[in-house]
Amino acid sequence: MTFWKYIFFLGIFLIFYNYIGYAIIVLLINRFRRKCNNKIAENYYPSVSFIVAAYNEQEIIEEKIRNSLKQVYPPSKIEFIFITDGSSDNTAAIIASYPQVKLLHAAERKGKSAALNRAVLNARNEILIMSDANTFLNAQAVELIVSHYQNSSVGGVAGEKRIIELSDEVDAIGASEGFYWKYESFLKRIDSEFYSVVGAAGELFSVRRDLYEPIPESTILDDFVISLKTAQKGYRIIYEPHAYATELPSMSLQDEKKRKIRIAAGGFQAIAMLSSLFKFWKHPRLSFLYFSHRVMRWLVSPFCLIAILISNLIIVLKENSFYFPLYLSLQIAFYIISFISPYISSDSRIKFFKFVGYFVLMNISVIRGFFRFIFNKQASTWEKVDRQTVRINVD
Repeated sequence: MTFWKYIFFLGIFLIFYNYIGYAIIVLLINRFRRKCNNKIAENYYPSVSFIVAAYNEQEIIEEKIRNSLKQVYPPSKIEFIFITDGSSDNTAAIIASYPQVKLLHAAERKGKSAALNRAVLNARNEILIMSDANTFLNAQAVELIVSHYQNSSVGGVAGEKRIIELSDEVDAIGASEGFYWKYESFLKRIDSEFYSVVGAAGELFSVRRDLYEPIPESTILDDFVISLKTAQKGYRIIYEPHAYATELPSMSLQDEKKRKIRIAAGGFQAIAMLSSLFKFWKHPRLSFLYFSHRVMRWLVSPFCLIAILISNLIIVLKENSFYFPLYLSLQIAFYIISFISPYISSDSRIKFFKFVGYFVLMNISVIRGFFRFIFNKQASTWEKVDRQTVRINVD
């Protein structure tokens, strides 16, 4: 029984470390190390190429264009590139009606990674800023992002992703997804202060053009891989929370599952592509953050949840103990809560149930994504997920 107890407590420790423990360590280190001088000078306007990859986004693309053109930045210093490869609706035609925007369109659909590579080849400016077609930025986003490039050690800048709550009656999916992204934003902030963000979100991220490395067309998590390949070159990825992209929550729980499974499959692919980051002696700070924040989230924690449950069940069946039946009961209650959470009213005050459900959904999706990656069943082309539709005002 000693072996199964080791498995049980080790699993608990690893999950705690992944979600809470490593953050405590980083926070303590950040608190006691000397603060860097990050004072930003005014009137710094490097040339910018603002890139949006869009696939069949005719319902929202005009609003995205108008939002992009509202950026507070010298017009002579910024170009807008929208690429619509493979789109079969009116997305390209709508973009073509705006002379301020450079349209790139090809009939063949190769996926977002291929589209970004092609867009960068056509970009003529020193800073690349990339944003998703279904997100909207605050007007100062570009100005805030580029201000960090005065520091020559900065290779990229990640903006913040915010999920919109639609009404006073808290939307079930939106509340859970929004809570998750607030937690992720907190981790990005402390990671950035410690050394570097480990993986930017595609809603809003930026890299120096001369550091951009074309990625394989099969890449699923293009934003994650591009930003970490930049960091591998010895440059920091800074987090700028005041430059933010707003996005609406998924239309349904099924849509959110689809999105999470795809991200998980892409996460395992990225781990294989970025295997050199396991050489801790080459990038000690970056590798520490990458393993603690990302690799464990995909490769360790979901399987630890299974190991904890199985080891606990074996101990209860084969040993008389007061505590382990209690631990098993708590686990069973936890999973029951997660499975009934979708049926709880979205305006319920028992919001904890929704967060439990989202946590379990996320980890089940990682396991399903793992098998999808193993059997090579995840395509790199866009898998659009329906998002709730209301007009967003971020001005």
